Amino acid sequence: MPFPAPERKEVTRPPRLDSLTGLRWWAAFAVFAHHMSIIAPLPGSYALSYGSYGVTFFFILSGFVLTWSARKTVTTSTFYWRRFARIYPSHFIALLLAIPVFYSFSPAPEEWWVKPVSVGILALSFVLLQGWSHDPVILFSGNPAAWTLTCEAFFYALHPAINRVFGKLRVKGSLILVGAVIGAAFLYRFAVMFSSESWLAAAPLPIVRLSEFVIGIGIARAMLAGWRVRLSPVWCYLGVLLLVGWFAISIRWSGNSFVDFLHATANEWIIVAFAATIAAVASSDLTGKRSLLRWRPFVLLGEWSYAFYLVHATVIYALLAVVGVQPKGWSNLLWYAGLLVVTVAAAAALHYLVERPCERFMRSWWDRRLARRTQHDASKPADVVPVEPVQPGSRS
Repeated sequence: MPFPAPERKEVTRPPRLDSLTGLRWWAAFAVFAHHMSIIAPLPGSYALSYGSYGVTFFFILSGFVLTWSARKTVTTSTFYWRRFARIYPSHFIALLLAIPVFYSFSPAPEEWWVKPVSVGILALSFVLLQGWSHDPVILFSGNPAAWTLTCEAFFYALHPAINRVFGKLRVKGSLILVGAVIGAAFLYRFAVMFSSESWLAAAPLPIVRLSEFVIGIGIARAMLAGWRVRLSPVWCYLGVLLLVGWFAISIRWSGNSFVDFLHATANEWIIVAFAATIAAVASSDLTGKRSLLRWRPFVLLGEWSYAFYLVHATVIYALLAVVGVQPKGWSNLLWYAGLLVVTVAAAAALHYLVERPCERFMRSWWDRRLARRTQHDASKPADVVPVEPVQPGSRS
């Protein structure tokens, strides 16, 4: 969010944090690796299942980036339109590409990922409402990866209000509120653990995952107020790897109450690790430290990561329909490499042919519309208040 420079009455914008863009690519790659185990399993591929937590990273980062780049001069309606222009065109095209892969009028039993055509269910995907259902047929309808966009749309709707709440806080208040949200996330998980039949367990994903987005907002607000993390990002990377590694290895001790408790709250521990990583990486960029994540290829891949996320499942399952599941083995790394190249190429095409030009056109149209409205309002004659004439001899 812009803040006034003390020596002048003008608004400055926070600097770009390219390392976070580069880091976004690795989160998208983790999700890709997780889904690749469906077609080309590797020895010990259970560990790749934790790649699904890349979505958690996206939600936290989304809250951070939107808050970091927010400007007081941007109205709520303009914010909403810009977010729509940013995510919907690519979603629409990716959905059209996904339908032939995931739907059929007569699905074959062996193709378990193919669903019968249902216009009503597909309609929910077009308007990004599928993520409000826990029914897998609805939740993963259309483009299976797009359920997260239901959450993002909900987050965007709330962001202006939440950001105003955090905007009234300084560093300490923002961090206390972040801690409170993390605590609430743990409490929710405890409640579900001890009462799996309660209404809490059936809460829609956009509401359950809102805490991740709010944590990102709080971290950004604290950093805009001057907070910096003195922890090297390298330690955060190692911490995330050790945490995921421990979860992957400790599954063999399932049945131990302590281990089971930690696994049940894995998402919350991952939230803490990712929040610390985002804060450390952002602080590193702000202090001008060197970062491999600012390497241009990583930043470019990060810019393509949204498109990459949208198309990766379609590419994987399209090939699965042709070649089937491969025998487990390290030779499957060749499939990883080949599909990675194809998916990156598809993502680049979607980014340059749809995402960027559509966003640019839609934002330009909106800006012209606002300019015309402003010009029209300015051209209106000022209201003239009639003045009662003063009668001769009266006092005024």
